[in-house]
Amino acid sequence: MPPVDLNEEGERADGASTTSVGDTSAFPTRRSLREAAQRAAAASASSSAADDAVAVIPAATPVAEKHEPEASVAVSVAEPVLDVVPVAAAPAVPVAPRPSRGLRLPPAPPRTGSRRRVAATLLIVPALVGTLALPAYAAVKDDVDFASSEQFSLSVADAQDIDVSGLATEATVSRDTYTAVSAAEIEEATALAEQAAREQAAREAAESGQFAQVGVQAEGDDYPWWNETPDDFGGGLSPLRYYYRECVDFVAWRLNRDAGVTSAPWKWDWSNLASGSAYAWADAWYSKGWPVSSDPVVGAVAWFNYNHVAYVQSIPGDGTVVIEEYNQNSDHSYHRRTIPIGEAIYLYPPA
Repeated sequence: MPPVDLNEEGERADGASTTSVGDTSAFPTRRSLREAAQRAAAASASSSAADDAVAVIPAATPVAEKHEPEASVAVSVAEPVLDVVPVAAAPAVPVAPRPSRGLRLPPAPPRTGSRRRVAATLLIVPALVGTLALPAYAAVKDDVDFASSEQFSLSVADAQDIDVSGLATEATVSRDTYTAVSAAEIEEATALAEQAAREQAAREAAESGQFAQVGVQAEGDDYPWWNETPDDFGGGLSPLRYYYRECVDFVAWRLNRDAGVTSAPWKWDWSNLASGSAYAWADAWYSKGWPVSSDPVVGAVAWFNYNHVAYVQSIPGDGTVVIEEYNQNSDHSYHRRTIPIGEAIYLYPPA
């Protein structure tokens, strides 16, 4: 068939019609066009936008529309589709793909993960750089910064320089020597210390009227039978016929001593002085007419109403009297103490 020349409106130059009204089998239907558009949309969605696809868009195909018999014949051009339709009369021209006007793709969701990775990178990278850079920076010595500290250290070191006298080097080290003490020496020292303690305790007890230890004669005690066994422990009578180490035996001894008798025959004893316990001594003095008074004299017998007698050793003159006695605390020992004058009555020595 020879080529036909078309004008700008798509009509033949010779005025003839390009299509025939009665022949409609050569044109696609609307249903086929919709199916082609759907297939093109599915193919476009599945393909990647980055691919360089080249589609061939066919030239506009005239579509004839049905008209009434009395209407004139018009030429209709179908909308372009994405499907490839070969046309024998026109050569294929490559053009860029263009989406269909009726199809719109949903917007891509924002990528939140990428923002988090960027923020983490901004934090981690400076930390790594600082970890490596700080030790290196600290190790660098700056002469200007450390000059003051070096000068201070030097001044402190110079302050420790002192002059030492030569006499200090002449000092010698001396060590004390020691000797070991034997067991015998320890026992001897212990015995001496115990004896001294007993004597001191006896002296203090004699002066204060407290208990004196038996076995050590107290200072000022001249009683000859001080170490005899008393009656409480099975002892017997003394040569004065009173029980050993009782208050009455001690006072009878002092009356004999003051009379100048220190051995047998005795001037005063149980038979002619006072018989029985200390309770009977005041009555014996009254019965024999010997003087009894509330004023003490040295050498008199201090009589107490609780069955006890003592010897008047001295009178200080301050309203008190110093007495010596035995067994005041039922301890059968010697004591010396100071009492008020009015605490006892005084039996003067018999003539």
